[in-house]
Amino acid sequence: MPLTARPLGDRPGTRLQGSCDFDTRPLLSAALGVVTRTPGPVVHIDLSGVAFLDADAVGALVRANATVTGQGRRLVLHHPPYSLRKVVEMFPDECAALEVAA
Repeated sequence: MPLTARPLGDRPGTRLQGSCDFDTRPLLSAALGVVTRTPGPVVHIDLSGVAFLDADAVGALVRANATVTGQGRRLVLHHPPYSLRKVVEMFPDECAALEVAA
């Protein structure tokens, strides 16, 4: 399933939809580049439309989070798919900085 990224209408951030895997890495990288440049103290990524994130995609989220927090801001993930939760369980130390909304 192709990956799409659309701006959120109600807050700063992006809604991703599709799969984040080897085939969609360039688009995910571009979308996260936009996210890290989005102004505001808190930037949001809505993952409700994401069917799958591979480990490299989770790593890209961790790097984007490091960029945003390095700017003194927060990156908040919403509606993580099962695959993200599984990668976080497998690599808790590496993923500890990810903030997931309740």
